Amino acid sequence: MRRRLYFMVPDARSARQIHDELLLARIEDGHIHVMARDGVALAGLQEASILQKSDFVHGAETGLAVGGGIGILAGLVAIFFPPAGVDLQLVTILLTALVGAAFGAWAASMVASSIPNSRLRAFESAITAGHILMMVDVPAGRVNEIRELVAAHHPEAMGSGIEPTIPAFP
Repeated sequence: MRRRLYFMVPDARSARQIHDELLLARIEDGHIHVMARDGVALAGLQEASILQKSDFVHGAETGLAVGGGIGILAGLVAIFFPPAGVDLQLVTILLTALVGAAFGAWAASMVASSIPNSRLRAFESAITAGHILMMVDVPAGRVNEIRELVAAHHPEAMGSGIEPTIPAFP
């Protein structure tokens, strides 16, 4: 299990230095993402993807649950009020639940991909001011070690919290 650490750094130079130190501390490059306002040069740093920038994952999870529930209800309606001449089995409920869940996850994730990540709302003003947000996914047992490493070498990096678990699709 991994936990996501957030650090606000004042500029790209500091972000690159922290990135290099995290690599030396054996944090994989794929687990270090940065987010900055448009126009900030992030050469050598991995920019956050749509999964980190938007509520895509939350939308997919919600759509999966709601779509599955509606699919179950549709299956029950089909079983109790079948079309004339059709003999439906109980497997109909399972099939409609799966189709509803798949459609719900797809539709909700498409809508949510255009909504900014609600977990990053606290960082919006600093990003707009030109700071860079670093998101580092670390093993749960190394959280304190990595926080202390960054704090010891980069007092300008403001540790801005820990997310209990990283999203299902980081």
